[in-house]
Amino acid sequence: MKPALIRNGEQPGESETERAARLIRCAGARATPARVRVLRLLRSAPTALSHHEIEQSLGDLALDRVTLYRVLDWLVATGLAHRNADTRRTFRFSAASSSEHSAHTHFRCDGCGRVFCLDAAPPPPPKLPEGFLLSRIELDLRGRCAQCAGSAQ
Repeated sequence: MKPALIRNGEQPGESETERAARLIRCAGARATPARVRVLRLLRSAPTALSHHEIEQSLGDLALDRVTLYRVLDWLVATGLAHRNADTRRTFRFSAASSSEHSAHTHFRCDGCGRVFCLDAAPPPPPKLPEGFLLSRIELDLRGRCAQCAGSAQ
């Protein structure tokens, strides 16, 4: 029998909750219920979420505001999440992993402020001067999402 193909440390049959807990432990921290819930939510969200949207999405499992801010700050500091400001200067959070967020393009809607992750890698970086070290590439496209573009017509 062939061994299962495991990508990026994924375990066969691992639930999303177990995966989130494993990622947190791999970052060298305790997988607290609050961290696991927030990371699991970010990993399943189709777009980046604001603090308020995260609170709403957690529903009955919602955390107090201070705890949620601390969890989000911790996830960003450890590299498990990204924090970016949308066009309305609202911070939005999305999950990060070496395969999902290492280098891709974002679309920021000027209408609603949402941020969408696109399945398009950014162009290669320009040749950098000697001694410069590139740590990451971010490409933001701006315009109106399908929903906002449809409501404008």
